[in-house]
Amino acid sequence: MPFSLRPHQRFPVYCSVTYHAGLLQGRGTVWNFSLSGWKLSGDVPLQVGQTCSLTVHLPIEGSIVVTAAIVRWVCGQEFGLETLAIEKQTHSRVEHVIKQLVEESCENIE
Repeated sequence: MPFSLRPHQRFPVYCSVTYHAGLLQGRGTVWNFSLSGWKLSGDVPLQVGQTCSLTVHLPIEGSIVVTAAIVRWVCGQEFGLETLAIEKQTHSRVEHVIKQLVEESCENIE
């Protein structure tokens, strides 16, 4: 896989996720995320190029649904996903969570 810079900064989190790939439903944990991507581990294997939907239980904003994401990399039971389709309102909620995470990290530095 060629090296490339991510277009958005990743933020560490620890939240539960349910994902659907075809007829299979998996459960796992989101370890970090950005406006365009997610790193998660889960109990149902995914493959590079596969698409799935996610229901993520964020620490601040409750649950959100990512309509479609594509698997960009796999390492064991960990998966890197790029968001393909997300509702505008959901995207705004993710932006809000990121803003709060940035503010919290700045407070911890001071």
